[in-house]
Amino acid sequence: MTAARFLVVLDADSTLIRNEVIELLADEAGRRAEVQAATEAAMRGEVDFATSLRSRVSALSGVPVEAFERVRARVEPTPGVHELTAAVHERGGVVGVVSGGFHEILDHVAPPIGVDRWRANRLAVADGVLTGAVEGEIVDAEAKAHWLRTWAAELGVAPGATLAIGDGANDLRMMEAAGLGLAFNAKPAVRAAASLVIGPVDLREVIPLLP
Repeated sequence: MTAARFLVVLDADSTLIRNEVIELLADEAGRRAEVQAATEAAMRGEVDFATSLRSRVSALSGVPVEAFERVRARVEPTPGVHELTAAVHERGGVVGVVSGGFHEILDHVAPPIGVDRWRANRLAVADGVLTGAVEGEIVDAEAKAHWLRTWAAELGVAPGATLAIGDGANDLRMMEAAGLGLAFNAKPAVRAAASLVIGPVDLREVIPLLP
């Protein structure tokens, strides 16, 4: 594999894209309000992410898989994200995304945005509907840090040449593991812990920080 000059790893929901996908899926179940409240608590770090995610996914039980297409149509890329990924590639870098969200959405959304590699959770399905469970291990804070380190090693990128961009408590370990941790559209605890805070919700603001 060809070595990269540097690696940029982003969170997905409210970072790579403007939406919280689980809330869009909850719309399909008529349970957005309760899921939204639980998402906010998890992003502030008030509850364990894995426990919170299992609880929120349970609210999606019975949603048909056809809902994925409707949700994907509602996803909005964050302003400046295409310019950022293009700038990373022009400079010899690689773009990764590690998400507490879902492959069922990210697999379709990530490639057109210019993401090179990504990891997320998978939703269990039976008889064409969501069961309300997550398949396999949950992508939590430790998993996000793991994938940043793993991809950097695979690409021959030194830890100091990695950037992590996130908004919630689930991104803190990934940001700590990176050479530069950027709080973007972030909760107060994340802004306090970050190397730098990006104020405008425009990912072009990251371009001057690229190696």
